[in-house]
Amino acid sequence: MSAAKKPVAVDLSELPDYLFGPGSIGFWGGIAFMLIEGMGFVLAVGAYFYLIPYEQQWPPGAPAPPLFWATAGVLLALLSEVPNVLTSRRAKAQSLPGVKLWIVVTALFAAALIVVRALEFNAFNVRWDQNAYGSISWGVLIMHHADLITDAYDTFVLAALVFTKPVDGRKFSDVDDNALFWHFVVATWILTYVIVYWVPRWV
Repeated sequence: MSAAKKPVAVDLSELPDYLFGPGSIGFWGGIAFMLIEGMGFVLAVGAYFYLIPYEQQWPPGAPAPPLFWATAGVLLALLSEVPNVLTSRRAKAQSLPGVKLWIVVTALFAAALIVVRALEFNAFNVRWDQNAYGSISWGVLIMHHADLITDAYDTFVLAALVFTKPVDGRKFSDVDDNALFWHFVVATWILTYVIVYWVPRWV
């Protein structure tokens, strides 16, 4: 009977303690969060379309919501993807000067988008408590606005950290994960725009 093989010791000390993309636990945490938020968004949109057949016109007793600030928000959100993508690329290259530059630009876009969304709320065609249309429309907008504020906060915090704390590979990975969630914010912004602002013009 052959002797049992002795376990071979492997030195793992040189392996990195961080990864980018699917190899990072932060990546999968972000994916899980987006799935949860996305499901809430799907349920709210489902309720929106469920209510339409019960009204003689949509929106009931009001004109379609004004497009100016909503369209400005969509255009600004799309433009924000330029610094966001550049931030992600510089993070993966572990270029601290590049990350510092582009994450600040992304943060400024996020702040501008919050202002534009506030103006959009102010110009909306009904109050949230006026009728079912107002409640569900405001519900969809506020759900998206919560995601915007969440990622804007994360972006500002990361921007502060890269300027004030030592930046290692883990922090670059965090910056890259944050950029991924911003893609989700922009994609859902476009869907929100189509559903809340254009569906009333098509039905």
